[in-house]
Amino acid sequence: MIPWEFLGEAKVPGGGTLRLTKRNDEFSIRTDGYELMNSRAHGSEEVLAVEALKRLAGRSDCRILVGGLGMGFTLRATLDHAGENAAVTVAELVPEVVEWNRHHYGHLAGHPLKDERTSVFVGDVGEAIKKEAPWDAILLDVDNGPDGLTRSGNDSLYSKTGILSAKQNLRPGGILGVWSAHADPMFTKRLSHCGLAVEEVHVKARLKRGGMHTLWFAVKTTIEGIS
Repeated sequence: MIPWEFLGEAKVPGGGTLRLTKRNDEFSIRTDGYELMNSRAHGSEEVLAVEALKRLAGRSDCRILVGGLGMGFTLRATLDHAGENAAVTVAELVPEVVEWNRHHYGHLAGHPLKDERTSVFVGDVGEAIKKEAPWDAILLDVDNGPDGLTRSGNDSLYSKTGILSAKQNLRPGGILGVWSAHADPMFTKRLSHCGLAVEEVHVKARLKRGGMHTLWFAVKTTIEGIS
């Protein structure tokens, strides 16, 4: 078996360590021995963007925030299905992940950072949500989902406070889309309790095969910022 080649390491602010490795044309980012993402398994991340944008049909100049750059597949799908007048911001906490995308594996997703509609916010996505609002869509492909794995601070995004912040900074009819490696019934209830219209969807990690991932699409149906 061909061994993995070590390409880089990055500290997660307030969390663990990310390690980037490569084997042939396959890339992997791991933390504490757990594979956080792999370039061969990204189908569900793409569905997150595609399905969210379907629910925004008719908005040609959307302002979209993608939380988490990762390997760029969610961002790529967002760009492919957003209008030519859309403005897409990707928030990435770890600067090295942005550089890895530019220098190592950006070609796998068609170099989404080179798209003129893309802007990069290096920092906490929770801050990006508030600083650059309002949004038509907020897509959270951060960590492992509501159960934060790489950084305990990510948990705040999925708390009642984090959900209400997202809701407050969405335009009426805007959508909060969330990716998770696992189902989380309590998170579904939390979204609903925050006054969002929630749809939970289960999709295969690689679309044709692999484990099941969970997506939530939560719509701000009213004008008020916080209920």
